[in-house]
Amino acid sequence: MMGRLYFTAVGAAALLIGCALGPNYRRPAVPTPATFRSPTPLPPDESSSLADLKWWEVFRDEKLQDLVRTALAQNYDLRDAVARVEAARANAGIVRSQQYPNFDAGGSLTTTRFSRDGSQPLPSALVPSQNRTFGETTLTLLSFEADIWGRLRRATEVARANLLSADETRKAVITTLVSDVATAYFNLRELDSELDISQRTLATRQASLDLIKNRQRGGVATLIDLRQGEQLVYSAAETIPALQQQIEQTENAINLLLGRNPAEIVRGLPEQEVEVATVPEANARNLTPNVPAGLPSALLERRPDIRAAEQNLIAANAQIGVAKAAYFPQISLSGFLGGQSNQLSSLFSARSGVWTFTPQVTEPIFAAGRLKSNVKLTEALRESALAQYEKAIQTAFTEVSDALIAHQRVRESRVQHELLVTALEDRTRLAYVRYRGGVDTLLNALDADRDQFQAELGLAQVRRTELLTVVQLYKALGGGWQ
Repeated sequence: MMGRLYFTAVGAAALLIGCALGPNYRRPAVPTPATFRSPTPLPPDESSSLADLKWWEVFRDEKLQDLVRTALAQNYDLRDAVARVEAARANAGIVRSQQYPNFDAGGSLTTTRFSRDGSQPLPSALVPSQNRTFGETTLTLLSFEADIWGRLRRATEVARANLLSADETRKAVITTLVSDVATAYFNLRELDSELDISQRTLATRQASLDLIKNRQRGGVATLIDLRQGEQLVYSAAETIPALQQQIEQTENAINLLLGRNPAEIVRGLPEQEVEVATVPEANARNLTPNVPAGLPSALLERRPDIRAAEQNLIAANAQIGVAKAAYFPQISLSGFLGGQSNQLSSLFSARSGVWTFTPQVTEPIFAAGRLKSNVKLTEALRESALAQYEKAIQTAFTEVSDALIAHQRVRESRVQHELLVTALEDRTRLAYVRYRGGVDTLLNALDADRDQFQAELGLAQVRRTELLTVVQLYKALGGGWQ
């Protein structure tokens, strides 16, 4: 009888549950451009995107791929992001459980011994029953709240949105990590190229200095020619330790991303032969100017940081319902069902059964404006989350446009820089031929050599920058987390 009464009351309370208070979430209407801004107009209906490729399909260097895989397994920031997802998942489970009744089962056994010689001695007839045993079993329903106003459902909606936000943040960390490892690796390969250029230039200048010394001994070259030759040798030599320092520190930075102790990094392809994939495929020396960016509307679904910002907005929106529900009565149901007996043999008999049923209603009467202020607080936090969501979208469009502009402009600069290096190589060769033939001064040859050295270093840097524009575009488009 008690069980039917109890569950009838619970069912009646469930029927009273209506719509949850607070606004239901609707995605804000954010205008998106028809196409991304770039120096060369992109097709408005281009659906393919560089970000649709997996990261190992974009970066073709096997050693770089090994580094990224290690980073994805060991990076500290990513491990922290994964732990935060698990914490958010557990919290969502805790909040969701509050919508349902909680049942506890328990039992107790108490044995009491009465004194024969106390202030009131036991009669002789009760002495054999000096030890008394009391038993109890319970099945308890604890603090079940009838969620009439949707407070618990809104709280569950908040927890679920926080979980999804944490998961999207994890994906954003993966995107950033892949980008950071690729960027550091390309920086390392560019420094290797600069070191190789400096060492080759040093050897060439040392050979030229030996020529000047021979000509000076023959009375053809002057002391100032010798000092100018030594200047070029020393200027090339002093760049080598600085480059070696940068290389070793960049290796340490890569190992930190990989969650490893400082050590040497195994290289793959030379910088000039590093392959990256676009659509269509191209290598580092001939990247197409129009890397496919895809549809701007697809960016909202692809970028994890935008989706995380939207989940934060959903959570802030649902929190308003939790705050508004505090205005209304909170109805709680609790019950007790079990048995009590001083004899274990009769503990489960019908005459030993006990039960209680206690509905409770709590209604706020005076809170000195706390409830109203709490609602205003949640509404203000929603507006803040909305502003952050809209800013995340506009930031994404800006980053994609910046990457497209940088990709094409750096490519154009690289083409011109290659022509400059070719011209300076020929100029240096001709200048030294004329100097050895005695028809020109050493100064012209040294100037040509100096200009060629700087141009070769600049070309290595431009090639690195061109590779990095692909990395930046891939990240801006939301690729790498798949």
